[in-house]
Amino acid sequence: MPLHDKDYLYLVAANIGAVLMPWMIFYQQSAVADKKLRPEHYKDARWDTALGAVATQLVMAAVLVATAATIGKSNSAASLNTVGDISNALTPFMGPVVGRLVFSLGILGAGMVAAIVVSLASAWGFGEVAGYKRSLEHHPMEAPWFYAVYTAAVVGGAVVVAVVPDLVRLNIAVEVMNGLMLPVVLGFLVLLAIKALPAEHRLRGAYGWIVIVVSALTACLAVYAGISGSRL
Repeated sequence: MPLHDKDYLYLVAANIGAVLMPWMIFYQQSAVADKKLRPEHYKDARWDTALGAVATQLVMAAVLVATAATIGKSNSAASLNTVGDISNALTPFMGPVVGRLVFSLGILGAGMVAAIVVSLASAWGFGEVAGYKRSLEHHPMEAPWFYAVYTAAVVGGAVVVAVVPDLVRLNIAVEVMNGLMLPVVLGFLVLLAIKALPAEHRLRGAYGWIVIVVSALTACLAVYAGISGSRL
């Protein structure tokens, strides 16, 4: 691991921020509240989260393996600085038509999921602070502020993507920002799990210490890599 390389450290921070995104934590807690889950549902909710986490990591691993088996094997020096570069490097192995179609569908699917989840997290989060109605069960006329914030987040994201010329650099920078926020997000999350939950659900014992240590090490590595790898 070239820990002396600033670019490598920057990508380490981006990778951590891409896996542990602060808004995902906000989204999940708001989704649990919106579904009105009760303690008897916690076991199923945990399984839902665990299976989702495994599925997403398998997809990410598949992408890495596919990239290593194509670009890494035949053209390890290929430029990947733009979305077009990534498409051009991957599509020749499936043909220009099918390859671009599959690549485009993958990008579109990821973008749609992100637009829905991130925007909902924003709408729910602002709703908890401002106190306005915040549920997908409400009609837009019943919760105008909730749907207004949701729409503004989607439109705002679309504008940023349309205006910023270097989407790869933008994506990496956002993930690094996520990594730099982890001490606050994970810190408060662990603190709430220790102090605020009902006694029978609080984080405690050996498992609690494992969570605390892993969270602290991950957050510290993200901050160190992000600051050390920054060109600012």
